[in-house]
Amino acid sequence: MLTLTRLLVLIVALSTVTGIGGAPASAGPAISANQVRVPAAPMGWASWNTFFENIDHNVIKAQADALVSSGLAAAGYRYVNIDSGWWKGTRDSAGDITVDEAQWPGGMKAIADYIHGKGLKAGIYTDAGKNGCGYYFPTPGPPHAGTGSEGHYEQDMLRFSRWGFDYVKVDWCGADVEKLDAPGTYRALSDAAAKASATTGRELVLSICEWGKNDPWNWAPGMAPLWRTGTDIIFAHETPSIGMVHENFDKNQRPTAQHTGYYNDPDMMMIGMPGLSAAASRVHMSLWAVGGSPMLLGNDLARMDDNALSVLTNRDVLAVGQDPRGLPAVEVAEDVRDQQVYAKVLSGTGRRAVALLNRTSSAATMTVRLADLGLAGRMAAARDLWSGVATPITNGSHSVTVPAGDAVLLSIAGSEASAATYSVVNSSATGITARTGGLAVATFEYTNGDRVARQTTLQVNGGQVPTTLALPPTPKGTVSAIVSLAKGTNSLTLSGTGVTAVEVRELPGTAGTEVIGSQSGRCADINGNTITNGTQAQLWDCNGGEQQTFTLTSRKELVVYGNKCLDAWDHGTTNGTKVAIYECTGGTNQQWNLNADGTITGVQSGLCLDAYNAATTNGTKLVLWTCNGAANQKWTRN
Repeated sequence: MLTLTRLLVLIVALSTVTGIGGAPASAGPAISANQVRVPAAPMGWASWNTFFENIDHNVIKAQADALVSSGLAAAGYRYVNIDSGWWKGTRDSAGDITVDEAQWPGGMKAIADYIHGKGLKAGIYTDAGKNGCGYYFPTPGPPHAGTGSEGHYEQDMLRFSRWGFDYVKVDWCGADVEKLDAPGTYRALSDAAAKASATTGRELVLSICEWGKNDPWNWAPGMAPLWRTGTDIIFAHETPSIGMVHENFDKNQRPTAQHTGYYNDPDMMMIGMPGLSAAASRVHMSLWAVGGSPMLLGNDLARMDDNALSVLTNRDVLAVGQDPRGLPAVEVAEDVRDQQVYAKVLSGTGRRAVALLNRTSSAATMTVRLADLGLAGRMAAARDLWSGVATPITNGSHSVTVPAGDAVLLSIAGSEASAATYSVVNSSATGITARTGGLAVATFEYTNGDRVARQTTLQVNGGQVPTTLALPPTPKGTVSAIVSLAKGTNSLTLSGTGVTAVEVRELPGTAGTEVIGSQSGRCADINGNTITNGTQAQLWDCNGGEQQTFTLTSRKELVVYGNKCLDAWDHGTTNGTKVAIYECTGGTNQQWNLNADGTITGVQSGLCLDAYNAATTNGTKLVLWTCNGAANQKWTRN
């Protein structure tokens, strides 16, 4: 009988000798085996979901006490974050914030000191505009004007740091009303937080909270350690539901932005709040863990039941969420609608965390394939992180029964498939070959003799949205990021100094294709790398980005970003109907026939995907139009 232990030994032995199941790695420089731990996503508690603006010194003190006495602090939950409602918008003659001493005896320094005295870290809240969210959405009220930091960014950040706060969440309500520029505004706030940290010697972590409205995954990495990707997971006085969990998890799927200590933030958690079932709590925890997301609890810690505590303190699940490599999960399969497989590449070699999410109303047998995960061969070891049951994998895949509306979270240990390594010369790695379009793990070897992290800008194929990598201080090591590649030859450009080589390992389960206009030679593209429903598809120079990589499913969908379908807007069937992105619904307006003559026709309308007005320039909109055999209605897939 092949036991799990014997299987693991056999996997290691075969991997060392043959690299089982994979072709030999491409010639290139050997990269360092020193995978450097990157800063982990924050864990802790925040006041909003349960208390809204009904907070004072005693409320926060009780929650800090409970964070420690419950064992949550020992499990890694360290922040106690005071959200909206702590301040009524008053300032003194010098412009410094003043607070109600009846609400905060001894002021804000006193509550920060209390939190620190429990061995915890303290967080606080403001808005980027003149007024905070409590002015526009008083909960319970009355509204207080002036509760934002506009005009006082440096002054307020320094004040927060001098009070002893370690973390500041900056909301967007006032700034949104004023129509401020999000990247520029948060750059000023980031600089102010950095200046305050340098002045006091206390790091002030900036949390960007503009709800994903301005596509922060395009500009926030390097500016702040975390940024919200969607609206509040729950609004005041709502009952938590699994649908809320799904919605914010879906909006958080921006894998190329999350790396090297920078995190997509799907918002606070609802585990332990009244109304969320045990199964939904487990799903919630599984998805936030496999996503590598910040874990900021929103329940009343002083009234938490044993089930919630058990879910929140599962060591194996927390280890997935806090994995030192800092990568997010990516969707690698959806064989049946709403039965999704997400995989996270973990530190070390051959290690994956996999969530099998069944959103349907019936139990389902779901399968994870080793090849989809970038693992080689047919053997691996799987372990259910909730039940603890270990199972050997001997045939290249592993099937489990997932109850209706539930999820299974697995750790899988196997052998890495082949990878190619490339030297970085004159800040570029060229000739990077991908067998298919899709996502890959790029592992960067670097040197950094400084005492602080260096930043370098990464851009793929000269046309994708660049992202900022952090290179921690270490003589030599590696950090990783998810990159989006086109089929064929790609290039990586890295500004700054320090990166010497890169290893590229494809994730086959993410494979997709570019859809290229025969007339224009340009790719179908979603402008601005946005996920906003209704964004019309367009032509743009091909660059292999996520917004240009479409997966044709067995359901005739063309899926981008893993969860958005190309859609005939509003079920239109007339000439000029815009072709846009929308959540996949299974509607015939999201089904397409890819025809032998190069046309792509809508199943519902029978009309052709058309580059409007036969234009060929960047930004040309895509529409439906009566098929006419013209070149602007012909497409190839790469």
